[in-house]
Order: sequence, then C-alpha cells, then structure tokens
Amino acid sequence: LAVSVVRAEIQQEPFLETTEGTSITITCSHPNIRTGDFIHFYRQLPGREPELVAVTAKGSKNLRSPEGRLWVSADRRSSSLWLGRPGRGDAAVYYCALGP
Repeated sequence: LAVSVVRAEIQQEPFLETTEGTSITITCSHPNIRTGDFIHFYRQLPGREPELVAVTAKGSKNLRSPEGRLWVSADRRSSSLWLGRPGRGDAAVYYCALGP
C-alpha cells in the first residue's frame, strides 16, 4: 500500500497576541498556490476540534462569527484574516490551509 502525502507550502506567524476588543490581522503566505485551490482559515479553541472560519478562492468576504474579514491578494499568493473585535472566546490556534 502506497500512501502519498502532499503538503502545501504555507507560512504564517507562529504567535500573535492582542487584547480583548483590539483588532488583529493573521496573515498567511502561500506562494505556490494552484489554480483550483481555495484558501481555508480554521481555528481550534482549547479542548475542541478545529472549526472552519472562512473559505474563499479570491477577493474578500465579511465574516459574522468571529466578526472580521478575509482578504486574498490579487495574485492569490497571500491572504489575511482580520478580526475586528476579538473577545476571550476567540482565543484559539488559527490555521491557514489550501485545498479544493
């Protein structure tokens, strides 16, 4: 049995911190993105499974929960997740991923 694992090359800050109510931007670099790839942002709250926060292929979109906005650069090589007024309940590990 052969198993193939493909890992996208993605870079994001290892650690970011903000105070409650102060906006924060989480950036993600994905220089080798492919045409069919979508950009996914997940977050994992302490003791919970990862949950999808937002997904898009291009442009930008507003988010309701958590309140914020997802931007993708024109060349799709980077993206940013902006959280407008993060609260204690938004403290989590945030992940960026590429996929269908």
